Amino acid sequence: MDAYLVLKSVHVVGAAVLLGTGAGIAFFMVMAHRTGDAAFVAHTAGIVVVADAFFTASAVVLQPVTGYGLAKLAGWPLGSGWVAWSLALYVVTGLFWLPVVWIQWRMRDLARKAVAAGSALPPEYHRLYRLWFAFGFPAFSAVLAIVWLMVAKPDI
Repeated sequence: MDAYLVLKSVHVVGAAVLLGTGAGIAFFMVMAHRTGDAAFVAHTAGIVVVADAFFTASAVVLQPVTGYGLAKLAGWPLGSGWVAWSLALYVVTGLFWLPVVWIQWRMRDLARKAVAAGSALPPEYHRLYRLWFAFGFPAFSAVLAIVWLMVAKPDI
């Protein structure tokens, strides 16, 4: 089997996982948050943390490995054009995603504590939620831009 096609297939699946998991996690966290129910938020955030660790983290590691292999096989220089822009946007994505991972863990823990205490979600949870929500936009936008760059391969 052609190594380039194998790498490309794995790379495309990884991009789909990043987009799909990112969108799914965002949707479920927003929907849980809107209920204001600490138990529902705790449960949903617990699943989100696992999904992020399993799916997103795997794709995050896989993407640069397969991307490097594709660039090498195709003869695309890493430091120029659309490849360089993709790599820069990948770093931007990581700079927003890594804090989001910690924020999700913290939101989960705060929701669990609220459930155990029989209280409402605390102000810190709401502050972290706003930060989590704000960080999602640049991270997800950067992933969308990377996918566009991979598909269009513009001459830049």
